[in-house]
Amino acid sequence: MNILEKIVETKKVEVTRQKKVIPVAQLKKYPGYQRKCNSLKAALLKHNSTGIIAEFKQKSPSKGEINFGVKVEEVTKGYADAGASGLSVLTDYEYFGGTLANLAKAREVNPEIPILRKDFMIDTYQIVEAKAFGADVILLIAACLEKELAETLAQKAKSLGMEVLMEVHNAEELTKLNDFVDIVGVNNRNLKTFKVDVETSVELAKFITERFVKISESGLADTETIHYLRKHGFKGFLIGETFMKTENPGEACRKLIAELSFRSRVLGREIC
Repeated sequence: MNILEKIVETKKVEVTRQKKVIPVAQLKKYPGYQRKCNSLKAALLKHNSTGIIAEFKQKSPSKGEINFGVKVEEVTKGYADAGASGLSVLTDYEYFGGTLANLAKAREVNPEIPILRKDFMIDTYQIVEAKAFGADVILLIAACLEKELAETLAQKAKSLGMEVLMEVHNAEELTKLNDFVDIVGVNNRNLKTFKVDVETSVELAKFITERFVKISESGLADTETIHYLRKHGFKGFLIGETFMKTENPGEACRKLIAELSFRSRVLGREIC
């Protein structure tokens, strides 16, 4: 059993338990369930968008503890103030140290910016849960979902006014895309070896149609890489560890965006 399979098995147990703790009927009474979602797709396509989707992630299976010395409210507000186009908040606790409480806190201090719930979605219950706790976008990881289930989950999210980001790692997983997906994220990290290669994004971009907004994930640490990926049609860049491993993630985000803007001016073109 690889790490992804192990995570999914753990998630099945968690979801079964959570359904009993907070039933769907109760989730629908949460204030977040009634709010209108912010569009990440629109934010990424906006004129002069930075394209940065800044992530709050405190640990991971591959890196271990990253940063438990910061507060989600301060970090995500720092990201938003720095000019990030969107936020990503991990809600998986067992493997990533995330919580739904972190999602709710990020939403409270950042009412206008799109927020992605980063987790391993395997049940429509989690979609309702995401909406109730303030998410605008949900993540579907193609590697751990059958095509039919991926479509069911995506359709449920769209019915609640949310957007769908489907993450892929190879060309085979692109066959799981469906009409309810808004954004395709190419994860440059090999799930079997954990090796990161940005060329994964470049290669898969050739097979992703223009109807989907393309974003790149993992291994993004400098403006040169971001500009390189923009040339291949990428509009979004999900960055977590690069920011989170610093003492002040919001400031690290601000510096990267400032460098990105400067580099764009030097090249004689606008930021997007």
